[in-house]
Amino acid sequence: MKVTSYYPVVMTGEVDATARFYETHFGFRRAFSADWYVHLQSESDPSVNLAVLDGSHETIPAPARGQTVGGLLLNFEVEDVDGEYARLKAAGLPILLDIRDEDFGQRHFITCDPNGVLIDMIKPIPPSAAFLAQYAEDAVPTE
Repeated sequence: MKVTSYYPVVMTGEVDATARFYETHFGFRRAFSADWYVHLQSESDPSVNLAVLDGSHETIPAPARGQTVGGLLLNFEVEDVDGEYARLKAAGLPILLDIRDEDFGQRHFITCDPNGVLIDMIKPIPPSAAFLAQYAEDAVPTE
């Protein structure tokens, strides 16, 4: 299989408000916009995409129609996680996990969107010796 694109789709009853949240706080712009679906693209990297879909739309198979997002964690790797922490905290977003370094190779914090989708803001950092051996040789995080 050759994948040509991959992006998460957040199913919600609040399409426009959810799209505006990601535009306002995470630097996305609308590449396509309808009342039932918005395709968002990162202003800084067009290969980073996210979509928002009305969970009750007819394109959703009947057994799943009406569902909304649940149990989702979006990871955003960023260059300046401390700056993003300060910016999003000042904007009033909830901080569900305060910024911290993890032995497995991340400096991060967690916030959430209006639907309860967790958003993990991450900067890869070198892992501790205990975690280093668990990485593939070409995947070890560095600063």
